[in-house]
Amino acid sequence: MRRKTMGFETVRKMGLALPGVEEGTTYGTPALKVGGRMFACLANHKSAEPNTLALTISIDQREELLAADPETFYLKDHYVHYPLILVRLSRVHPDALRDLLLMAWRFTSAKGKRRAPRPKTG
Repeated sequence: MRRKTMGFETVRKMGLALPGVEEGTTYGTPALKVGGRMFACLANHKSAEPNTLALTISIDQREELLAADPETFYLKDHYVHYPLILVRLSRVHPDALRDLLLMAWRFTSAKGKRRAPRPKTG
């Protein structure tokens, strides 16, 4: 039995279940943001395959996912210098997508906290 291909609507529903997530756009495509920072969006660069999700994750996590499942995860030259991975929505399992969204949400949330101004002392 073949799975129904997921689209951004499924991503949106799963992502909005996470704390502080807002809908928005990034470079004109639907996106999910936390603290004003994108953590999931439809990949819109011409090098990306149709129905591809871009998720912000650490470079180390990206390398692990690429090695573990190159049929689901990939990268194009345009995206190499950014902390993100491309996900074929036609290949990813819904449970894995939920975990990936949580991973991207955590990475982006932590990234925002590191950039917060430090309190002044003295």
